[in-house]
Amino acid sequence: MKYLLATTNKAKIRRYGTKLIENGIDIVTLNDLKIDIDVDENGKDPIENAIIKATAYSQATNMPTIALDDGLFLYNVPDEIQPGTHVRRVNGRRLNDQEMIEYYISLVNRYGTDGELTGYFKKGVAIVAGNETYTYEHKSGRKFTNRQSPVIDEGYPLASIQIVEPIGKFKSELTKEEEEQVVKTERNEICNFIIETINTFVKNVDSDIIISS
Repeated sequence: MKYLLATTNKAKIRRYGTKLIENGIDIVTLNDLKIDIDVDENGKDPIENAIIKATAYSQATNMPTIALDDGLFLYNVPDEIQPGTHVRRVNGRRLNDQEMIEYYISLVNRYGTDGELTGYFKKGVAIVAGNETYTYEHKSGRKFTNRQSPVIDEGYPLASIQIVEPIGKFKSELTKEEEEQVVKTERNEICNFIIETINTFVKNVDSDIIISS
C-alpha cells in the first residue's frame, strides 16, 4: 500500500518521509500525484489545523488522511504578534525565505536579550480515517539569534538564525550526523505515532493514506 506525504516542503519530505520509508512505508508526495487543494487553516492551534487539513483531504479524496501542522511561540513577544500557526504569514502576506529571516531577526532585536530570543515549536498531527480522528502533539524548545548563517535550508529558513544547543552551531550548518542527533527524538516520536496508528487503526483500510502538512 502506498502512502502520500502531502507536502511540497523538501525539508519535511527529507525528515519525515525518509524515516517512514526506512520503516517499510511506501511514500509518494503531493507533487507525485499532482494534488493541490486549498484548505482554510483557521484553527487556533496546530492540532486544530492538522484536524482541519486531515478532514479536508479525507473528504476530497475519500482516503484516510494524516495531517501535520506546527506553530511557533516566542517568549516575551506580545500575543497579538505571536507567530503561532502563521509562522510564514505576517499581516496577511506569505513571506519568502529571506523575508522570513529578516522579520524574525527584527523580533529578536526588539524582544530578545543580548541578541537572542527563545521560544518553542508546537507540532500537531491528526489522522482522520472514516469517522475516527487521532491526534498527537509535540513541543520542543528553540533559540533564535539576530545573526544569520549564509547557509539557508530551503523550506526551513529559520534554521539560518537558530542556534542548536549544546552543539552551538546554526541549525542550517549542521552536518547530516549532527542533524540526525538533534532531530531524531522529535522526528522519531512523531513518526512512531504515525506508524503505530497506521498499524493499529488504518492497516485494514483498502485505500491509500494521505499524509499532509
